[in-house]
Amino acid sequence: MAGKMGRVARKAGAQAPPRLAATKMNTSSNFIRAGLIGTGIQASLTPAMHMAEARSQGFSYRYDLLDLSVLGGGAERLAGLIAQAESEGFSGLNITHPCKQAVIPLLDILSDDATALGAVNSVVLRDGRRHGHNTDWWGFAEGFRPRLPNAELSHVVQLGAGGAGAATVYAILMLGADAVTIFDPDGARVAALVSAMAARFPSARISAGGDLAAAMADASGLIHSTPTGMANYPGLPLDADLLQAHQWVAEIVYFPLETALLAAARRRGCQVIDGGGMAVFQAVGAFRLFTGRQADAGRMMRHFMELTGTRAENEIHPGSVR
Repeated sequence: MAGKMGRVARKAGAQAPPRLAATKMNTSSNFIRAGLIGTGIQASLTPAMHMAEARSQGFSYRYDLLDLSVLGGGAERLAGLIAQAESEGFSGLNITHPCKQAVIPLLDILSDDATALGAVNSVVLRDGRRHGHNTDWWGFAEGFRPRLPNAELSHVVQLGAGGAGAATVYAILMLGADAVTIFDPDGARVAALVSAMAARFPSARISAGGDLAAAMADASGLIHSTPTGMANYPGLPLDADLLQAHQWVAEIVYFPLETALLAAARRRGCQVIDGGGMAVFQAVGAFRLFTGRQADAGRMMRHFMELTGTRAENEIHPGSVR
């Protein structure tokens, strides 16, 4: 299994963030403005990462939080917020929970990856048109590969079938997973995701989960792709007793970086991956989309580590990003 993982990991790592060149921005401006729309995002480190990278490259960059928890309302605010951003000259918007799927009807163009995933985390605003992209899947894959290069991918259990879940299941299948079982309270959402991924990866076994305990008993690894564990959504997404020492556990939540799930998994001897790698690499992709300039991924990771006090396990290994 390790050999298979190595082959597909090198293939995935050789890819640039998907379709970035398609909406390359005019780089003549020395001022860029962008923002993040989502719920409960006050602790997000994305603004700091984007603005610090811009300072290192010598141009001005303002990145605002458009927090639905503060503004009031939910995904129904999207249309107005995007229109406001356009009127104020924003170059782009990152989109997070709970809006990654709801934003799609408001866009003019979708990248191939965003179309395949049915989820958007980056919107480029250019020439009066809205271009939707997904850098989440690439961010998860690039964060996963160097941390667990020999991960067993025979049967991956995933919790969550929303926008982030679509990205992580796509990424783990791109990395060579043989089978994935997806759990989510929304049965229709799981069914749609299973159908979309089965069409894209016909050789893999992809199914909707019914019995979590049985699935975990057979699992080689677990991906957690729900908001549970975030500062505003504390707790565990599953019974910790279902975790086994031979399993790996990958988290998408990064504030806090050490979630209750990761702490429980460490106590049981599991190899774990926190959400820091995905957070940094999705930002690398979004930065290029919004500014037309290539971010220094190593520098962004170091800045993230400074902000969070992350251990060296989050460091980028030379050559991991092309």
